Amino acid sequence: MKKIVLSIAGVMAIAAFAPEASALPVFARQTGMACSACHFQHFPLLNGFGRAFKAGGFTMMGAQAKVEGDDLSIPATLNMAVLASFGYGKNNQTADTTGVTKNAGNGVWGGIGAGAAGGMNEASLFFGGHVSDYAGFLSELGLGGASAVLGSTKLPVLFDVAGSRVGFVPFATDAQGASYGMETLNTGANAVHMMSNTVGFNNEFANAMSAQQYIGTAGNAVGMAFVATNDMGFVNITKYQSTGISAGVPAALGSTYARLAGTFDLAGWDAGVGIQNWSGASTFTAAAVAATTLMPATAANAGLMQQTKATAIDGQLQGDIGGLPVGFYASYARAPGNAVGGMTNTYNAGTMTRSSFNIDAEVGVVPGIATLGAAVRQGKSGVGTVAAPGTNLTDNAIMLTATYKLAQNMLARLSYVSQTGGYWSAPAAGALAATTTNANVVGSKTTMLNMYVLF
Repeated sequence: MKKIVLSIAGVMAIAAFAPEASALPVFARQTGMACSACHFQHFPLLNGFGRAFKAGGFTMMGAQAKVEGDDLSIPATLNMAVLASFGYGKNNQTADTTGVTKNAGNGVWGGIGAGAAGGMNEASLFFGGHVSDYAGFLSELGLGGASAVLGSTKLPVLFDVAGSRVGFVPFATDAQGASYGMETLNTGANAVHMMSNTVGFNNEFANAMSAQQYIGTAGNAVGMAFVATNDMGFVNITKYQSTGISAGVPAALGSTYARLAGTFDLAGWDAGVGIQNWSGASTFTAAAVAATTLMPATAANAGLMQQTKATAIDGQLQGDIGGLPVGFYASYARAPGNAVGGMTNTYNAGTMTRSSFNIDAEVGVVPGIATLGAAVRQGKSGVGTVAAPGTNLTDNAIMLTATYKLAQNMLARLSYVSQTGGYWSAPAAGALAATTTNANVVGSKTTMLNMYVLF
């Protein structure tokens, strides 16, 4: 099995054993601890200690030198880290035959930081860490494209109250949604934490693994999270606006996100369950409208209101079977449709309920080195066909993935997803021409090979 996975990764001569996978070196440098102390199997999955570190607002310090004085305790060095990725991807959309350009149907290469090619090519700079005994910081600067762009940033301010941490988290993000303020489960409740960080050309891998990602809860958001956390779980009540950090303007916080999650030991398994609810409405700037893809980014649409309505439940189990590390993750989410003449729902462009039930599993077939994983989605798209607009088209998926650690901070991943159902075999109402399917335009089957590097 080890040889098979190694061959898939395209690496033919690597030592028989390798260190645990690395996480963000920002925090490894701050704490002086191995990254495997916080992560289950590989980045970005969190274990119990990783949840506690994040829930504590990134404040834990280790051997790193500090500058200290009255009411002052900061690292002697500002901690930074780089995440870089590159790879190759191909899907079954209609290939470009003009010879002028190439699309994913032809197969495309994504170099480091080259731009938006399905999340397989990235260069990001992270900085942050310990601000004080009760405050931390994390920010991400994207280095791809024409210029550097601040993608996400937050400042957890959490006080010790009777054995819990209680406080607030101001934040802004262009790609992680309202849950960015505080989330620690690995179900995709936030876009960062799930079995794979390979997103896909059209989010197809993320959508196969997580119901929350399927209904589109990752995206623009700016707001304030009010948080209480301890070793039994956390509560997160967030007021937010769907404008995101890219809009660069103050915003009224018209939407509400509520999250309750419990974590506990279940017969030796690290278990967690939770619920999520999004409600209210947000005013969209032209830039934010463009990011939703639901309306054109025109001056007339700037300032329009969109509902932010959805619910989700999720759970996880992490432990071992026969000495092999195993993780199970499940999620269900739904977003109501849009009434004729009413406001558009940010999380559902259709007129019927958009919903998804997802189950993922991953096993460390060579513990500390290689994993195999699979995910299954049973979904309803929320839209019908051109001929029958009232038919809620099915949207199902099966995903397979494998990882191999080339070094502590280098991870190779092969991913494949196949999406099936009426949404892919029939022309969807209002979206495409009457003779065209989503498989023709965006592809229903995708294969990607990626390399991720952290340092």
